[in-house]
Amino acid sequence: MKPVHWGIAGPGNIANKFATAIQDVHNAELVAIASHSAERGNAFADRYGVSANCRFSDYESLVRCNQIDAVYIANLHPAHADTALLAMRWGKHVLVEKPAAMTAAQVQTLTEVAEQEQLLFMEAVMYLCHPQMRRVEEIIVSDELGELMHIDASFGFKAEPDKQSRLFSHEQGGGGILDVGCYPVSFARRIAGMNQQTAFAEPLDVAGVGTLFDTGIDTYAHALLKFDNNLTASCSCAITRNLENTTVVYGEHGSLCLLSPWLPGDGNKPANAQICVTIDGKERIEVVPSGAHHYSYEIELASAAILAGQHEATVPAMTHAGSIGNATVLDQWRHQIGYKVEQDKPKTNKKLANVVSVNAEPMRYANLEGIAQPVSRLILGCDNKGTLAEGSVVWDAWMDAGGNAFDTAHIYASGLHEQVFGQWIKSRGVQKDIVTIVKGAHSPYCFPATIETQLDESLDRLGLDKTKIYILHRDNLQVPVGEFVSAINTLIEQGRIDNYGGSNWGLDRIEQAREFALNNNLIPPTIVNNNCSLATMVKPVWEGCLSANNTSDLAWFEKNQVAHFSWSAQARGYFMPEQLRQRLPAGIGPENCFGSADNEERRHRAGVIAEEQGVSASAVALAWVLALPFPSFALVGPRSTGEIASLMPALAVSLTPADLAWLNLATHSR
Repeated sequence: MKPVHWGIAGPGNIANKFATAIQDVHNAELVAIASHSAERGNAFADRYGVSANCRFSDYESLVRCNQIDAVYIANLHPAHADTALLAMRWGKHVLVEKPAAMTAAQVQTLTEVAEQEQLLFMEAVMYLCHPQMRRVEEIIVSDELGELMHIDASFGFKAEPDKQSRLFSHEQGGGGILDVGCYPVSFARRIAGMNQQTAFAEPLDVAGVGTLFDTGIDTYAHALLKFDNNLTASCSCAITRNLENTTVVYGEHGSLCLLSPWLPGDGNKPANAQICVTIDGKERIEVVPSGAHHYSYEIELASAAILAGQHEATVPAMTHAGSIGNATVLDQWRHQIGYKVEQDKPKTNKKLANVVSVNAEPMRYANLEGIAQPVSRLILGCDNKGTLAEGSVVWDAWMDAGGNAFDTAHIYASGLHEQVFGQWIKSRGVQKDIVTIVKGAHSPYCFPATIETQLDESLDRLGLDKTKIYILHRDNLQVPVGEFVSAINTLIEQGRIDNYGGSNWGLDRIEQAREFALNNNLIPPTIVNNNCSLATMVKPVWEGCLSANNTSDLAWFEKNQVAHFSWSAQARGYFMPEQLRQRLPAGIGPENCFGSADNEERRHRAGVIAEEQGVSASAVALAWVLALPFPSFALVGPRSTGEIASLMPALAVSLTPADLAWLNLATHSR
């Protein structure tokens, strides 16, 4: 089998180590280099024998080169995600230096694109692949230390403060946490994982302190992690002081110490590593043979995974979940000491390119009364992103996928989600391009008098002077319906609302509202926003929730051709394979709210059509909502770009009237 042909993006110091190590790896070969500096690129290429036709001045030329299979990404931290996405969209496997990206949201996107493209994505945390860590696992699993109690891990070095250096540059992703803090965090999570018989464990709590430089990056930081079984870990990092640069695992019977955890052996030369084990006061030194450059193990492992057709490396290397979890801890650590990266700030948050596949199904649109632009039939719910760094990745991808409708509410996270969404709207300048759906007057504040006050607050948070659609989040049966209609029409006259409707409103109240409006020369509600999924709601997700999937409601919508915005259009993941269904709080999960014999049969029938059309049962269920014989829109709540990608096949599903009836158990056969 031919070796994996590698190209390198960025000829820095760590790339030189990679290029040196790859010469001793049997299943890998370096064939290309890309550098924005011709002088540096050529010097690197000359040093490692890269041919003239495989020297590139930009990364796109590198990833388009048909002579390489994979790219080792060793450029500056903020460029990791963009370069990795570019490489994978051009069909190249990716090994990206730590940190894999600047935020956990970016890392998750990289792992999902790797799955979509069926390519390897692996974060290069070299020390994990060294035989030293295999021996550590053997000792931990043997229970020689007894119950694990605490982990100490540090990585710090002293560099002279220099605002021009990438280490101290905010724009270049400097600071100790991102540069070397990822090492002690990954070690603690790996040891805790061994303790729990899993790959990497996630801490239950993260507490961080640190010191910031003038540029806003951290120079010294310390974090305390708490895991299951009362296991704790102290993680320290620094770029302005030398630390111990050791790791110690404490158990009830003794300890295990790595004297050189991050660079096992002797620098760049093949050399044995040493582990100091102390049990009941008796110390022994174990020598771990190391016959190769310490980066060779990582390259060999990544290349073997590629040759085996894997999209994800397995332990001892960083798994996908391992990389996401590590970035999540680094995010928490940074936030607690006040270090905001460029992605955290509206003025510097940049859009990732190549997130959405060019082969994605095209979005579908429909027109609504009072709205000048066509509205995407899929509407994105904005109720799960508490930071700009998290939200921007998903919202950018949504627009790249053709989505222009966004649903939010005054009540979500006490306004935080609207504030963050508003930051994104302003940073992207899309105020006129998107269709905002603002919901207000939620119980117990469901009164006409609260509508204007809450709308003022929502629009202020969003940075908008109007919303194209306003939805009453709940109904109040003690209030005459005409009072709601009159209050909203006043806001329409003021130019602050274009169209409106009600969420969890009974159709009798909708009819009363429409009749009142027509009798008083007012604009009637033209949208209903109730639940409607192929799985009928057995137990209300929340008190007062209404579902439209019943014979009388569906007939009413077909007769009156009133637009319906279906929330929980996919029944909270009920149609997904069991292992992929959302883990929601007790009592409101998919099986709790939608589990029944009838819905199980609907799920079976969706699976039959899914197999016929080469999609998932979840896609068929979503397509059922979109194919209803009236203006039917589906609210969806993807939490990542991969979940957006999983929605798009539903747009290509073709369902006949007979299919619709059969799926909803109206007939026994198609």
